[in-house]
Amino acid sequence: MSSSTAFPGQSPLAETAPLSLCAREPHVPADRLVAEMVPPPRFDSVRFDTYVPDPNQPSQSEAVTVLAGFAAGLGGAHATGAGRRRWFSKKPAAPAGPRGVYLDGGYGVGKTHLLASLWHATPAEPSLKAFGTFVELTNLVGALGFQQTVRTLSGHRLLCIDEFELDDPGDTVLVSSLLSRLVEAGVALAATSNTLPGKLGEGRFAAVDFLREIQGLSAHFRPLRIDGEDYRHRGLPEAPPPYDDEQVTRAAYATPGASLDDFPGLLDHLARVHPSRYGALTDDIGAVCLTGVTAVPDQSTALRLVVLADRLYDREVPVLASGLPFDQLFSDEMLNGGYRKKYFRAISRLTALARDAKGLVAQ
Repeated sequence: MSSSTAFPGQSPLAETAPLSLCAREPHVPADRLVAEMVPPPRFDSVRFDTYVPDPNQPSQSEAVTVLAGFAAGLGGAHATGAGRRRWFSKKPAAPAGPRGVYLDGGYGVGKTHLLASLWHATPAEPSLKAFGTFVELTNLVGALGFQQTVRTLSGHRLLCIDEFELDDPGDTVLVSSLLSRLVEAGVALAATSNTLPGKLGEGRFAAVDFLREIQGLSAHFRPLRIDGEDYRHRGLPEAPPPYDDEQVTRAAYATPGASLDDFPGLLDHLARVHPSRYGALTDDIGAVCLTGVTAVPDQSTALRLVVLADRLYDREVPVLASGLPFDQLFSDEMLNGGYRKKYFRAISRLTALARDAKGLVAQ
């Protein structure tokens, strides 16, 4: 359909054909991966004083106090006092005690808000601070190579890792080695997760060797528990039910910058695009409109959808859909398996984006 063709029943000058995520095959150079290691647009303006602690959850106020103090302690050069030059020293002195903080808590208690606030509050130029999800960090290593990643990040004052997840044994060893090298170089670490550091991997891998690697990672962090309920559901209406295909299609034609795709087709397309490019896949998209949402057929597809949901949520892109509601995307087996935390996070975030999309449908 051409860009000048209107949706049936509407003025040919009023709407243009929507975009299609399935028609996009972005190529992201390695330098963009490094430059984009900053808090996502959703968290550009967050600060510690914009975080609203739940008065019934004292751990939330405590987290703000601890993190503000942690940020203040990162002034000057590296915490070891030697800055970038320590990379070239023959025997770098190992810093005493944990070199990071680990924000542990359930979905929607504001962990990413606090992590981004820490990034903003740390007194250093943006080029000396890095912020990314666990997946983005492993993708960076894939793009640059391990040694180049160490060299690139070792001069940083702070590395923030959001949604710290260990998806396979290879990533366990990779990230363990990377963080160990960065700690030796004087880089401070901060991370979020839904699981305490020493418990990562339970329910996924029983191999003693990998559990040993996970325990080694936990020594780098001071765990900081944040209790509370999912703020995305706190005092908010329930997520809207799915619309029908016609409503979604009309909204796509009427919304500038919207994309329109068949859900099964989009799932197939995600298999052909590396997850490191999902952010670029959504560049300049004003809204994502999906028809025919069905249950995700397998775990590999489900994990790719989780990454896309994260990128859409980071960029505050509304999602309008027909078919099954988002809380029926994943099977009971998936929701009870080792990746359940990722799937529940995706449901929570897609629900929030579906709520944001209500205004796209003509009343």
